[in-house]
Amino acid sequence: MYRLVLAATLAATPLVAETGDDLGTLNPDEMTWQSFLDRAERGETGMVLCSLGYALTKSGDHASARTLFESCAEAGYTGSMTWMSYMDQNGFGGEYNPDASAEWDRRAAAAGDPVGKFNYGLDLMRGHGTVKDDARGRALVDEAASAGLAVAQRLQAAEYDLDEVTPDADNWRFAPAF
Repeated sequence: MYRLVLAATLAATPLVAETGDDLGTLNPDEMTWQSFLDRAERGETGMVLCSLGYALTKSGDHASARTLFESCAEAGYTGSMTWMSYMDQNGFGGEYNPDASAEWDRRAAAAGDPVGKFNYGLDLMRGHGTVKDDARGRALVDEAASAGLAVAQRLQAAEYDLDEVTPDADNWRFAPAF
């Protein structure tokens, strides 16, 4: 009986065994930073993938964070748009670019994101990266406050005094250039 089972098993086995090369990656790196970056570079997005940019930028790997955030922002994730604004406003993973920063804020605001509305409202009130428009900026801050954003409510309570939400150390950045 043993010989019969052995013969049947050998008959069912392919003459040449398939290798991993024929089957693709058999044991992929699924939980490494690089695997997530590779997925973002292939255009994949998702809530978990997009959120990893936060950990990357907080660890100092701004270039990798930018890769994730940019891919996710282009896919419509407003939280990633506001992070791209942060990256551009601070020169993380790229050049300091207030115009790009304000544009990311504008896109997030246009998509209805309360943080995007608040940030773009600040951009407009300061004239930072965009044309100064105090009335339009206040209106966006009001919308963010109505949506429950505490920092926007705090700014309203301070009668739109930007010092309420801007650390002293950043005042130089937002001062008029002329």
